Amino acid sequence: MFLHGGLDAAMSTPGAIGVFEILPRIVERFDGRVWIVSKCGPKTQQRTLQWLEHHDFYRRTGVPEGNVRFCRQRPDKAIHCRELAITHFVDDRIDVHRALRGLVPNLYLYGPQAEPAPDWVRPVATWAEADQLVHP
Repeated sequence: MFLHGGLDAAMSTPGAIGVFEILPRIVERFDGRVWIVSKCGPKTQQRTLQWLEHHDFYRRTGVPEGNVRFCRQRPDKAIHCRELAITHFVDDRIDVHRALRGLVPNLYLYGPQAEPAPDWVRPVATWAEADQLVHP
């Protein structure tokens, strides 16, 4: 509903299970050096920023408000990771991880996948599982 529904439907889309409980601990471990790097077009970018505000995301998670970046192509996430010296990255797309392989030392493939994860990325089914594996 977030991508294809109206604005009301998008705003009512909940966060991933556990994200508001787990992400604050991860943010604390990394002393606030946590970023959202999202691939999307202009409409989804605006909707994403609205969703973050609507759900009081920054206050609830501790992610600094300025720590959100967008790109138009999934491989371009590597540009942001290089600039920010990202050491841990969670994403649900294996093609993103392929672009980050060799650049980001700790890659976590989030959520259910159609194929088994390659041995160079750690599969995490939930944010709780990511919390157990992510250490600065």
